[in-house]
Amino acid sequence: MRKEWMLVGLGAAFLAMGCGDERAPVGGVTNAAAPAVTPAPAKPVVPKPSEPVDAGLSVSGPIIVEHEVELTAQRDGLLQKIYVDAPSRVKAGTLLAELDGRQIQANLAAARAKTRSIEADLKNWEAEAEVLKADYGRQKNLFAMGLTSQEQLEHAKYKAESDQWDILRVKETLNTAKEEEHSLEIEMEKTKLTAPFNGLIARRYVREGQNVTKGERLFWVTAEAPLLMRFTLPEKYFGKMQTGQPLEVTCADAPAEKHAAKVKQVSPVVDPSSGTFEVLVELTGDRGTLRPGMTAQAHLENIR
Repeated sequence: MRKEWMLVGLGAAFLAMGCGDERAPVGGVTNAAAPAVTPAPAKPVVPKPSEPVDAGLSVSGPIIVEHEVELTAQRDGLLQKIYVDAPSRVKAGTLLAELDGRQIQANLAAARAKTRSIEADLKNWEAEAEVLKADYGRQKNLFAMGLTSQEQLEHAKYKAESDQWDILRVKETLNTAKEEEHSLEIEMEKTKLTAPFNGLIARRYVREGQNVTKGERLFWVTAEAPLLMRFTLPEKYFGKMQTGQPLEVTCADAPAEKHAAKVKQVSPVVDPSSGTFEVLVELTGDRGTLRPGMTAQAHLENIR
């Protein structure tokens, strides 16, 4: 019995020790209030600037010239002779090449002979008209003196009038002959290819002895000055480009060269499909290494 009570006492003691550990406070933990969090300093608000000025706006475009053309054959024929080859400088009216025009020349000679023949015929009719006019005058005098009949007077009158109609007919025939002659002269001119302006023969497409057809390219002729540049700008710049406005032009192949230019023409309308308008500028200084066909950059300063 005594042992049983001892075991019960030990169990109660152990139970009391276990419960005491659970109620013991955790070391280092206090009931103090949590420290206040310090807010991060606010960044200063920078006011939004107004719309900036587009200083140094650059646009690219081709270098062109006002006069540039590909000369084509005006008629079919054999290219008989080439007088000037590329790259030669020529003046306006210089003969560049010539087609075989012997057949046209023969037709022209025949037309001129026909014109001369009709001119002689016209002179003959005009002389006869003077004779008939004199006969009519004599018949009027004779009729006044009662020495001729009314029928003879009217016969002389109508003959003189009919001769005037013959003269008119021959004159129209002569005009037709002259127009035919002029037409052949134009065809003869088409056999000669001349430079339309002062410039440079940039390319030759044909050779001597070649048969060419009407519209076939023969030469490419281009002027060398003044140099122009054409480019487009967005419609927001419309009205801000003025004729005569100065600007600077450079080329990527020669970045050290700077060329003075001015606005020559501004398109009065905006292209609705692209929302842009065209600007044409002209180089006013030394062209340097710039040549027609090169791509350059135009620098527009202080354009809003």
